[in-house]
Amino acid sequence: MSSALPPGPSWPDLLQAVVVMQYRPRVMGALHRKHGDVFSVRMPYGPSGSMVTVVILADPVHIREVFAGPTGVFHAGEGNVSLLDVMGAHSLLLLDDEDHVRAKRLLMPAFTGRAIEGYRGLVADLARAEVGRWPDEGRVVAVDRMQAITLEIILRVIFGITDGRRLEEMRPLVKAIANVGLLQMFAWRYRRLQKLPPWAGFLAKQRRLDELIYAEIADRREDPGLAGREDLLSRLLRSREGDDALTDAELRDQLVTFLLAGHETTATTLGWTLHEIAHRPEVQEAAVRAARSGPDGDAYLEAVVKEAMRLRPVIFQATRTLTEPVTIAGYDLPAGVVVSPALGLMGVHPGHHDDPLDFRPERFLDTSPPPNTWIPFGGGARRCIGATFSLMESVEILREVLTRYDVAPADGAPDRLQPRGIINAPHRGARIDLRRRHPADRAGIKKRRSVPRA
Repeated sequence: MSSALPPGPSWPDLLQAVVVMQYRPRVMGALHRKHGDVFSVRMPYGPSGSMVTVVILADPVHIREVFAGPTGVFHAGEGNVSLLDVMGAHSLLLLDDEDHVRAKRLLMPAFTGRAIEGYRGLVADLARAEVGRWPDEGRVVAVDRMQAITLEIILRVIFGITDGRRLEEMRPLVKAIANVGLLQMFAWRYRRLQKLPPWAGFLAKQRRLDELIYAEIADRREDPGLAGREDLLSRLLRSREGDDALTDAELRDQLVTFLLAGHETTATTLGWTLHEIAHRPEVQEAAVRAARSGPDGDAYLEAVVKEAMRLRPVIFQATRTLTEPVTIAGYDLPAGVVVSPALGLMGVHPGHHDDPLDFRPERFLDTSPPPNTWIPFGGGARRCIGATFSLMESVEILREVLTRYDVAPADGAPDRLQPRGIINAPHRGARIDLRRRHPADRAGIKKRRSVPRA
């Protein structure tokens, strides 16, 4: 065994951090080609933005060791400490050990299969209403259009807000915080910047959104109809074990977590999905048939979304901070090192996927990729709690778009991955040309039977 850390660039720490954050997919791909499936970089992932060694893993055997390892040794919450200032100390992404177990236990009733089906009807209605306002034809930025839909779903299905005035004030605040970029992220790591422009303005928006969220929580607690409401916030307010229930601060942190981890990521995934469909007429034709066939087409639409997530990874890596020394891939890693399964490298790894740059939804129909080679939602005990909701939401939105429009690429060359904050977005926003289908073209579309709310 080697006590040395895995190889990596020898650039100064600050240069490494800026280059990796600004050019993540290209830099990580280049380092992978040079050093193989295990390498290291220096990043500001420690407390208060301190620099730590991050060991990047792109071998499914090593990734399994991380995801299946003891959660007390592989701290996911500590690995996400850079998100503390915006998500809050009670966020499911920031908790470890017993605190995480308790929070997840209280949150899980809102994410059961029955609960997810209970959200489906409203998700479809909101998607239908938003798509119905699109022009008959023209050029649009797909990511922007998807953000509008997923934002409304967050506010109405997750937050459960119906007050028109509160909705109007929250929409631009949510959009500003969800669209956080690299510049704003520096203030999360270096708090002294928060007193200066432009960071002070961003912080003011964050504080105002918090005020509105707390006001909504207070109103909901007093709502005499709470027992009959099925939005996520109402379900969480009813979730308890004995006298143990989520506090207002815990509710706020979970709602903001779902906002940041669910709204922007799902919208960007759908933007990439439409981008790939527009560039591939044969896939679009099959997806349209699936969209028209109602629930019978769900499997294919979900496969299209999953294939877009594989080829166009929105989240590039997971992080776990070691609380004690661990040996991985032949390296003796000390406590304090961050190990990072490279979700983005695994999806296009030629050793784990046939023709990895080819877009083939069929990969996810009759078979599945090998374990730990398709991991956009993470894995193990820390797998994303909202994964099933995200896929359901994506299928319903995709169905509404494809039963109404033909989509074509607005640009000859495909978009490239461009880091924006913590996600990888299409560098032009996934521009597509729309043409509304003639009503006769939409005849025979199967409707989903309504599902009783859980």
